[in-house]
Amino acid sequence: MINILFQFENEHISSVEVTGHADSGPYGQDIVCAAVSALSIGTVNSLIEIGKISPDIVSADEQGGYLKFSLPKGLSQKQMETAQILMNSLHLSLKNTEEEYGDYMTVHSSDNK
Repeated sequence: MINILFQFENEHISSVEVTGHADSGPYGQDIVCAAVSALSIGTVNSLIEIGKISPDIVSADEQGGYLKFSLPKGLSQKQMETAQILMNSLHLSLKNTEEEYGDYMTVHSSDNK
């Protein structure tokens, strides 16, 4: 099961943590894993290339199954707006994927006020 946690601070998504494996198909043919990976890594790449933001990233490269990225402190208003569009797009896409493949993944949110 893939578990995805969106951390909110002051109504803004501040970090995303993805853990686990979907095991919805053989290695290399797992479409749920591929979808979650593509969406998550695509968002990180978009933060870097489009938003000119360097997120804090932690991943388990060898075994896979873990990615966490967080927005750094001190973003400009424009960077924060761009980051929130990208992060909310990821949230929406993963929630939609969960509707179809909820047996293999779950999306949660936590609010730090």
